[in-house]
Amino acid sequence: MKKLIMAVLATAVLAGCKTSPTGRTQIALYSDQQMSQMGQASFAEMKKTQPVNTDPGVNAYVKCIADDVIAVLPNEYAKQSWEVVVFEEDSANAFALPGGYIGVHTGLLKVAVNQDQLATVLGHEVAHVIAEHSNERVSQNALLQTGLQVGGAALDMGNVQYRGEIMQALGLGAQYGVVLPFSRSHESEADIVGLDLMAKAGFNPEQSVSLWQNMSAAGSSGTPEFMSTHPAPGNRIKELQKHMSEALKAQQAARAKGKTPQCKL
Repeated sequence: MKKLIMAVLATAVLAGCKTSPTGRTQIALYSDQQMSQMGQASFAEMKKTQPVNTDPGVNAYVKCIADDVIAVLPNEYAKQSWEVVVFEEDSANAFALPGGYIGVHTGLLKVAVNQDQLATVLGHEVAHVIAEHSNERVSQNALLQTGLQVGGAALDMGNVQYRGEIMQALGLGAQYGVVLPFSRSHESEADIVGLDLMAKAGFNPEQSVSLWQNMSAAGSSGTPEFMSTHPAPGNRIKELQKHMSEALKAQQAARAKGKTPQCKL
């Protein structure tokens, strides 16, 4: 039996091998439909348990930025319908889920103080989706359970036994909707892809550095939630600066095509 299980797992791993946007080999065992179901169920759960901001100006501002970033995603993602919700939550967080779901905490707007800085965060979070990081996490968790039973059962969010596991695998905490850390490789990849996305949308990539400086300053009097679940700002800034020249070229090309974001709060 053990040999049979190992053979099944080996076959699943081989069949699920993919290449990430930066060329990294990853395991993604679930279909796009399955991941969308997980994202939809998790987002619906969050809207039931977390207060939603109803300020028209705040929502229009966040959606304006999100729409500009979404417009430059690969076709299969740009063409799908995205739901953007602002949650009344003091932590400086945002997240994106498979299936076309973006959540932004009001606390983030106190740290990401302009459209370019918020675009940095949204580009990063959407990058997690297009790089299939959630699929990779769910797949890894399922393989650790030997037999994929958790991943399969978790498709049913009504099954309380697995609700926590699936939300954590998607990058969400089961209790407060707090974003849990992806791996360091996921975070670095999302930074690079996200920087490219926001630049292609016409946003100023240099503001990505300012964002992390703000995060660092905010952390001096108590670490914001976003800081506690992500690598140190200093390290991120160094990596972003390595890719800044390419990002600035992408922004210039975008501006030449008339992409000049005008999102104001």
